[in-house]
Amino acid sequence: MQGNTACAEGALAAGCRFFAGYPITPSTEVAEHMAVKLPKTKGVFIQMEDEIASIAAVIGASWTGARAMTATSGPGFSLMMENIGYAAMTETPCVIVNIQRGGPSTGQPTLGAQGDMLQCRFGSHGDYSIIALSPASVQEMFELTVKAFNLSERYRVPTFLMGDEIIGHMRERLTIPDSVEVIGRKKLDPGTMPFKAGGDDIPGFPVFGEGYGVHVTGLTHDERGYPATTNPKAHEKLVMRLVRKVESARKEIADYRVTSPDAEQVFVSYGAPTRTVHQVLHDRPKEEIGHLQLRVVWPFPEFALSEFPEAKSFLVPEMNLGQMAREMERHTDVPVIPIPKLGGELHTPDELVRALEGSR
Repeated sequence: MQGNTACAEGALAAGCRFFAGYPITPSTEVAEHMAVKLPKTKGVFIQMEDEIASIAAVIGASWTGARAMTATSGPGFSLMMENIGYAAMTETPCVIVNIQRGGPSTGQPTLGAQGDMLQCRFGSHGDYSIIALSPASVQEMFELTVKAFNLSERYRVPTFLMGDEIIGHMRERLTIPDSVEVIGRKKLDPGTMPFKAGGDDIPGFPVFGEGYGVHVTGLTHDERGYPATTNPKAHEKLVMRLVRKVESARKEIADYRVTSPDAEQVFVSYGAPTRTVHQVLHDRPKEEIGHLQLRVVWPFPEFALSEFPEAKSFLVPEMNLGQMAREMERHTDVPVIPIPKLGGELHTPDELVRALEGSR
């Protein structure tokens, strides 16, 4: 199955019943598959007039109780940023799939990249936190789409599946389980203020049509949901909770794979470059080369770096100019060696081997 189709199948398995989007290369197959399948599951597919309207429709659908998603790439992702901030402020569960392509601007619509990894984390204005996952195979496109929905619903936060054109358009064997774990959102208890959170910092969600009257606004609001824009303490309390509910659960959210933890040279990868790292490890089985594959990229699991206590260098192949390598440098004294690649082509094994030999 194609990676984009596997993403759509993962969404359906996770209970997604609403999709709003606008066709854009190289993500269009996600929308096309959802357009065919959603009506057969009593779901709703709607093609909006643009990406701004698409994410707005997804947010609205989520507030009616639906598991909702959109898929886009490049310029469409940029257009969504204001409403992604609105989703963060209103604590709206939703999944945004970004099949990345070369940029900036129109860039390379038909070729892969990973240039949006910082945009997904910091693209909207203000302080907030999100969750982002990055698949490296068609199987992971399915699995991590399911996981994205569960994390979004659990933490009431916009969650991103940061794929790329290479994984989105490749075809591999896919195993679809008979069922997947589906984690629902916490319900709001009757009589509880709609934005009052307990010890986990996550408020319950009102059930649409069951008598709750809830005011929802992107303005700074109090626990009733009413605007409190001129109250410094209310703003600080709200924003700190929006950040804390994700950042305090970093270890619970984290998803990574460790190979050869005693190695001195360690590749750190996410998404498509992971495949080249696997090829290097396969071709050099007698060498002690470590590998950390990040399946959840945000919140960044800095504690995963300690899985390699003997590491003398971290090599980071990325299809950008070193976006996540910069994040790694904040969390370790071990030298971080970026291996950037632009132009839409995946790293070759020889390129990684040369970087490996140069780091010794």
